[in-house]
Amino acid sequence: MRFSLFLGFPIFLALISFILFNNFPLKNPPNPPKLFNSIELSLHNGSDPQLPILLSILGSVFDVTKGKSHYGVGGGYNHFSGRDASRAFVSGNFTGSGLTDTLHGLSSTEVKSVVDWRDFYFRSYVFVGKLIGRYYDSDGNPTKYLKGVEAKAARGAQLLEKQKNEEDKVKSCNSRWSDDEGSEVWCDDGYYPRLVERPIEIALTGKMSKRCGCFREDEFGGKGLEVYGGCDYFAKRCKL
Repeated sequence: MRFSLFLGFPIFLALISFILFNNFPLKNPPNPPKLFNSIELSLHNGSDPQLPILLSILGSVFDVTKGKSHYGVGGGYNHFSGRDASRAFVSGNFTGSGLTDTLHGLSSTEVKSVVDWRDFYFRSYVFVGKLIGRYYDSDGNPTKYLKGVEAKAARGAQLLEKQKNEEDKVKSCNSRWSDDEGSEVWCDDGYYPRLVERPIEIALTGKMSKRCGCFREDEFGGKGLEVYGGCDYFAKRCKL
């Protein structure tokens, strides 16, 4: 009797599973991302009200129809619609030659900014597919170019963090600006304002820049320090 009950229990479970499966079928899995080519994507530029407005950044395609006042015809961001203009997100060049997907020549932090923009679209809009070309192949797999972009963006993030840590070691100047008096920088007692080089900036942007830092007198011999033009050597306030 116990043996018969033991054999019947699995059959009972199978029967219950069959009933549940047929009466409460599993939801259909989400559709895989659609693969677009550039011609297909160009049709979604907002000129056809029957089609959703799409844009691509780093090969990821998003439905931005809910922002049609910006991305539709006449909108301030319409130049992004129907194409991949990844470079323009940081270059600000919205002309024909600037509306391109290549990031060649951009610094690591600029590339990081483009990746950040892509992350913004993932958070704010609906991801609908991938654009075949520079960033994804015909099977929808990431290309070496995309992997290189993401690696460069990661280096940019590391450099930014390193620069922040280095600059945190130097007291920043106080500053203010007004129409009547212009700009002024100053330091607290015992410190003097100096322009100081940002050495990591060359790796970040390809250019050397400076910022205002506060230093003690015994630090004046430090490399890359510069007195503000028109400011006394021992002045604690400098008008710019």
